[in-house]
Amino acid sequence: MDYTSPATQFSFDVNKSTLVKKDNLNYINVLGISQLNTLDNTSLLDIFLSANNIIEPHYHQNAAELVYCISGAATVSLLNPFTKLIQNYPITPGQVANVPQGWWHYEVATEDNTHLLAIFNAPTPEVILGSDILKLTPADIMAHTYSMDEDQWKNTTAPVKPSTFIGPASSFNRSVKNRATHQSHYINQGYVYPNNPYYYQYPTNMPYYFY
Repeated sequence: MDYTSPATQFSFDVNKSTLVKKDNLNYINVLGISQLNTLDNTSLLDIFLSANNIIEPHYHQNAAELVYCISGAATVSLLNPFTKLIQNYPITPGQVANVPQGWWHYEVATEDNTHLLAIFNAPTPEVILGSDILKLTPADIMAHTYSMDEDQWKNTTAPVKPSTFIGPASSFNRSVKNRATHQSHYINQGYVYPNNPYYYQYPTNMPYYFY
């Protein structure tokens, strides 16, 4: 970096750099080296969510992620690849959750007007999205690998749009009752890690880019 060059940038308005926008209440702004050329190993996502919206399951192959809650509330969930446990961390203003590099994770807003800052130790956070894995992996490979009916897999994943980023779709309105029923199913099946509500374990028979 030539710090004497007139092209050198030391400030930037992140509000003018939208990565993805679902609607006026749910969107992500990005700051990386493409927006601010003096950045070294730092970048960020400025995330705005309304209640029950989710940053879809994904992982960052080149960076760890520190999620800081500015306003509202969210739960940051990650799959620990060493323990095979999902770890859930509710955060409110002033609290953080850390996601190590390469770990599968997602964030769910639990209040309206949630504002999160995701900070990365890379000049550009790269990402592999769950929606891309579901849609871009050939259906016959998924069906063959996991002993599934290929047509059923195609039908099940038909609503999934590549690079969803923020879910669910605006037309999807699953009730709070249904969400509670789904959660209680896992609790009743014994997948909650003993004595710790922030963990639950996959059943043993479950198959397990920001640019």
